Amino acid sequence: MRTAGRIADELHQLLEIAAVPGPYILVGHSYGGLVMRVFAARHAAAVAGLVLIEPAIPEEWVTPSPEQHALIRRGVRLCRYGAGAARSGVARAVSLLANLGALPAARALVAFASRGALRREVEGILAPMWKLPPEARRVLGRMWTRPQFFEALGSQIEHVSQSAAEMLRDTHENLVDMPLIVMSSSAAHERRIAADLALAKQSRRGRHIVAPESGHWVPLDAPQAVIDAIVDIVDQVRA
Repeated sequence: MRTAGRIADELHQLLEIAAVPGPYILVGHSYGGLVMRVFAARHAAAVAGLVLIEPAIPEEWVTPSPEQHALIRRGVRLCRYGAGAARSGVARAVSLLANLGALPAARALVAFASRGALRREVEGILAPMWKLPPEARRVLGRMWTRPQFFEALGSQIEHVSQSAAEMLRDTHENLVDMPLIVMSSSAAHERRIAADLALAKQSRRGRHIVAPESGHWVPLDAPQAVIDAIVDIVDQVRA
């Protein structure tokens, strides 16, 4: 079962094995916000600051609504299709077509291989890839060809309620003095803005900012805003 707590502990172990010296400035987007908040709670001495970009709101996922349950089921189903496509070689063909710029052909192949099940969702899967630099696209393409990637992602989605519960259980007063920036997209709804603002206020050194001209994929839509936020936290820590 892949929860935010397990991923946070694996990251901590990886940093130790790789001998990457701390303290660390952690950056988490969406679900990654849960992971980084759990990491900061469990390994507080190793964390110097946080940048959280439209982080998942744990209170919304502990007891999912019917609509959220539907999203979870859809995500698990998509990952099941993805793992099957990776095993059959279809994912490799889709990755190759996408890297070559043949997006219509990639969409068509995905829709055919899934018997139309992914026709509506495929745009959300493939479109963000084009905002990445070529070297990052190649890494993502390799990930898409491995069934283990989809199995791990499916487990993350399936157990998101447990991840939210872990975060709420593990985090208490650890953000009070933590240099913190919480970033919302310019397209964020009022509930998201309110949650991000409240999270930023948990730290005496917290700040809430809105990334310009961005949707939920803030790191792809407004990368400079993310870079500026990270540099800001670095400057605070060094000062």
